[in-house]
Amino acid sequence: MSGVNTGNLWDIFCRVIDNYGDVGVSWRLAAGLAARGQRVRLWLDDPSALTWMAPHGAPNVEVRHWAEPMRVPELELSDVLIETFGCEISPEFIASRAIDTPARGKKLLWINLEYLTAEGYAERCHGLLSPVMNGPSAGLTKHFFYPGFTPATGGLLREPDLLERQSRFNREVWLRTLGIDFKGERLISLFCYEPSALGTWLDRLAQDPQPSRLLVTPGRSTEALRTCISSKNRLQPGWNKQELLSFSYLPPLTQIDFDHMLWACELNFVRGEDSLVRALWANKPCIWQIYPQHDDAHHAKLAAFLDMMNAPPSMRAVHLEWNGVSRTQADNSENELVHALPRWQRTATHVRDNLLGQVDLVTQLLRLASKNL
Repeated sequence: MSGVNTGNLWDIFCRVIDNYGDVGVSWRLAAGLAARGQRVRLWLDDPSALTWMAPHGAPNVEVRHWAEPMRVPELELSDVLIETFGCEISPEFIASRAIDTPARGKKLLWINLEYLTAEGYAERCHGLLSPVMNGPSAGLTKHFFYPGFTPATGGLLREPDLLERQSRFNREVWLRTLGIDFKGERLISLFCYEPSALGTWLDRLAQDPQPSRLLVTPGRSTEALRTCISSKNRLQPGWNKQELLSFSYLPPLTQIDFDHMLWACELNFVRGEDSLVRALWANKPCIWQIYPQHDDAHHAKLAAFLDMMNAPPSMRAVHLEWNGVSRTQADNSENELVHALPRWQRTATHVRDNLLGQVDLVTQLLRLASKNL
């Protein structure tokens, strides 16, 4: 890549709040940098999810357990530090780098990789510098890096071979590897927390004239669904009497197979940050359950995302219902999805094509390193 520095050593730090989202983003970032010729140490306080998410690892990515208090090991000095999602790297690690880096005639780039948002402040704050005035890191400068959906932000994680891999994907073959007897029904993935509208959606799908199959991810999604079905079977025994709605409970999926699931479906229910980005690249309609915040700050974040998509009214209504923002149920006419999905698909394709025209996040990080090291 012309004009881009290669061969640097990166330390990426991540504190795990949601195993799937935090680790998902951090691992994709580490693997993406390594695939471009960089060396990466990925520090995680809980690396357990990688045993199924990325069981084979990646060349030039070393996973290290981040424990507190941190004993600063004798390590090769890195060129770049990344603290993901404001996790704040251990002060003893920063102190060692602040002392050793200039003493050995090296430069250090310190990046604060923020959460993804479509809100306006992402453009305003992306690339801002924050000199550290006191403490063990005094004299160093943080670079704020905001992922986003516009050219004025840091972009999104996207592998160079993504479109080529999608073009080779065969969903019938993939479904057979999971033992799913696919008979042409509508496929919908379910990756969620515990949405209050889940029961409403099960009724909606069970009453839809086109058969649907939910591909259900393990963990909270499976638990929420089984709890909801158990309640329905007790209170409304005939809610799915025509068996137009069926269920396939999936095993833990690698990141590659998670992409395959999204590509296989006509509609994807996703949650958090990493799965949202993968759903956008899948070029399929998606409904996003945003991570809830106690002060309802996620409502503004969701609204900004829907504005960015220029989402049609039916898609907006479903998002608000799914996220518990609005108690008004979305249109529940018999053929709702039959009519809505084609329009949602046009929206998804327009958004995906627009994002493909922007520079991806790893490329932008490499350009930042090239300018500062």
